[in-house]
Amino acid sequence: MQILYSKIIGEGSPLLILHGFLGMSDNWKTLGGQYAEKGFQVHLIDQRNHGKSFWSTEFDYDILAEDLKNYMQHHDLVKAGIIGHSMGGKTAMQFACTHPDLVNKLIVADIAPKYYPPHHDYILDALNALDFSTIASRSDAELQLSQHLTAQGIRQFLLKNLFWKEKNQLAFRFNLEVLSERMEEIGENIGATETFNGPCLFLRGEQSEYVVIADYPEIKKHFPNAEIQTIDRAGHWLHAENPKQFFDKSIQFLNT
Repeated sequence: MQILYSKIIGEGSPLLILHGFLGMSDNWKTLGGQYAEKGFQVHLIDQRNHGKSFWSTEFDYDILAEDLKNYMQHHDLVKAGIIGHSMGGKTAMQFACTHPDLVNKLIVADIAPKYYPPHHDYILDALNALDFSTIASRSDAELQLSQHLTAQGIRQFLLKNLFWKEKNQLAFRFNLEVLSERMEEIGENIGATETFNGPCLFLRGEQSEYVVIADYPEIKKHFPNAEIQTIDRAGHWLHAENPKQFFDKSIQFLNT
């Protein structure tokens, strides 16, 4: 059994943080440190096919939730709070519904329990177009990416995944081949039919269309006690675009 890679910081009540699609645990390093300062043992987790975790051709939310269960057993965690963003939010929802006894509080960041049509194709096309045989530096990679992706913020987010695979060979930490093949699964709704009746907070970005009012009934169906709040002046990457308000709302929820 393979166990997800993580960075663990702080001492106290366990808090597991799950990144989104093409992300990694490092994306949450700053916020993770803030939670640790407030008395949490923070687990910054790389999901399978991301970051420093193992690669696998198997990839759906049932499997991602099972990875989380195995992780908690491996680290002797009886119960934990969970924060999940986007794809990580779906993993967290699936896990909370199927293993409610392992979750004390759930925070879902800018994602709903519903199907999302594939919409990252242009990013995957840009990544698959990179020719690493001609890339000798991060600036080379950014130059090639810029020919396909005009948004500098997205390029910088993706380039955080670059590492030196060998002395003169750069590569991405995520498993681009499998993630490209499994785009449909990433957009799928959670498979759980059960409900999670524990405390739950959904945070949506004011400028994001990922969670809309029409989604609220479905959220309440799976999570009857869910609160739904909005992060001002933020899109889908709400924790990066308004980290102060994200932290303030989340820590208040975790501490009550």
